[in-house]
Amino acid sequence: MHQTKNRSRLAIAVAVALPIVVACQSRGNAPSPTQSAAAITGAPSASTVVPPLPPLPPLPEAPSALGSLGSPKENPPTPQKVRLGNLLFFDSRLSVDGTKSCYSCHDNADGTGGHDPVAVGAKGQKLTRHAPIMWNVAYLPKLYWDGRSDSLEAQMKGAWSGGNMGVGQDGLAAKAKEMGDLPEYKALFAAAFPGDGATPDTIAKAVASYERTLFCGDTAFDKFSAGDKTALSDDQKKGLALFSGKAGCNACHTLPFFSDAYTAEQGAFHNVGIGTKVKPESDVDPGRAKVTKNDSDWAAFKTPTLRNITRSAPYFHDGSVSTLEEAVRTMATGGIPNKNRDPKLTDKKLKKDEIASLVAFFGALECRGVIAQP
Repeated sequence: MHQTKNRSRLAIAVAVALPIVVACQSRGNAPSPTQSAAAITGAPSASTVVPPLPPLPPLPEAPSALGSLGSPKENPPTPQKVRLGNLLFFDSRLSVDGTKSCYSCHDNADGTGGHDPVAVGAKGQKLTRHAPIMWNVAYLPKLYWDGRSDSLEAQMKGAWSGGNMGVGQDGLAAKAKEMGDLPEYKALFAAAFPGDGATPDTIAKAVASYERTLFCGDTAFDKFSAGDKTALSDDQKKGLALFSGKAGCNACHTLPFFSDAYTAEQGAFHNVGIGTKVKPESDVDPGRAKVTKNDSDWAAFKTPTLRNITRSAPYFHDGSVSTLEEAVRTMATGGIPNKNRDPKLTDKKLKKDEIASLVAFFGALECRGVIAQP
């Protein structure tokens, strides 16, 4: 989904438009509710009768704390698309070997980020980067740590065909047909995409439509900003003052998303030195430079959101930092020196108690919702 400057309001919220239950909090794949016990265990199905589809309410509005959001012209949202995309997001049958769903790398138990330092895809393939937080991805103009996709639809196809789900570009059409032929999906595809059915494009559009419902705009900080001065503790208030003052975190982690990657038209990417230490330059992940072919973008990566950051360890694009305190200290002392370190990074000379106050403030950015199944 490519964002426009004049964003109209997109009305979707996490558990809306469908009767839902809270997603399982344990890690791993949560089976789609459309899957019968037979589909999960491999036993013969006793029945292929599919119950009628429940009625869907209209799409709700995005949280006011985040501002308006444009509706992509090539994929306008509908409740039917969101319902279908929600089911597909949790369905491991989309992967080449039936082991990985989108939810596998974006589990509630890990703050909707990755559990492992770097993602593990289909067939146990170890990938090269950490799975990022899913909240508010609808607002991102560029997707992936290096910004190589400019829409959620393109990002979905990339993950589906790439190592994450392992289907391959040549296998997308066959996998789409396989999903569309499942009795439990036939009516859903017909309702969401009349006349088109299940194709790589419609599956990507459905999942992207659902991902555009993953909003986080109701944190303690949002309540504080809306006028509830009791929403933050005294220590969190100290952390907030440091965040926008001495520590200067807001230079890159800009509000309301706590990341300039959401508000800059072409995204925002910074070299903080992660992944460059004690390593030959040829072995360093080039980050944004692989996309732009610009040396000034070497080892620069998307600014991660700080929303839900307390729940989404480990940190940075390679998952190399295990605790939030260590991540804050790394940034507060100026990152890791290298040939292309962002000049905004300097040693802020923070004391131990100031780092603790910043960590406490980040607790006020915890998202209250969960990614949920219908």
